[in-house]
Amino acid sequence: MDEILMILIGTTMLYVFAVSRIEAYVKTLALQGFILFLLIIIDIKEINWLNIVFLSIETLGIKTIVIPYFLLTIIRKNEIRREVEPFISQFYSLLIAVIIFIFGFIAAYWAAKTNVEIKPLYFGISIVLIISSLFLIISRKKIITHILCYMMLENGIFLLSLSVANEIPMLVNIGVLLDLFVGIYLFAIFFNKITEEYDDSHIDVLTELKD
Repeated sequence: MDEILMILIGTTMLYVFAVSRIEAYVKTLALQGFILFLLIIIDIKEINWLNIVFLSIETLGIKTIVIPYFLLTIIRKNEIRREVEPFISQFYSLLIAVIIFIFGFIAAYWAAKTNVEIKPLYFGISIVLIISSLFLIISRKKIITHILCYMMLENGIFLLSLSVANEIPMLVNIGVLLDLFVGIYLFAIFFNKITEEYDDSHIDVLTELKD
């Protein structure tokens, strides 16, 4: 079951590379959060109820519902529909996505050959999420797309932590969640100020900023 979920969460990144509608990015982000929730429920061997409750709130409540709803509200308020004119065309983006996936499977194969206690498929897919998100951040122009890809990057880091341990320490969870909230809060303020000042959501407006 967990293998199917891992393949599904990897497929969501291919979907992100293939679409241009911003709302599709948000729905994909919500789906990733739900898949992470299912992985936690399926994968945790030694259940610490306090930890499982926190992880459920973090993945199902925050990642799947609260943050996507918050970002969707911003998108609709600013009437943002599509990611237009990316730095790299969609065809080449998909080609790079395939290369990233190949690298992820190589990383998973390497992890399987080591003696370290690590889940190879989890490790490989987490590498795919992290690298794909970084690539999308540098290849897309809209600020809101950068925010969404940052969230997907955080999902990749979360998955990476699952690959090396059955149970994430509570302190690490609190740190990740705090970083998540601070990042989204600052991004939202930054985005709203830019759109108020320039009436645009394109990162090229940043070149107009002066001290």
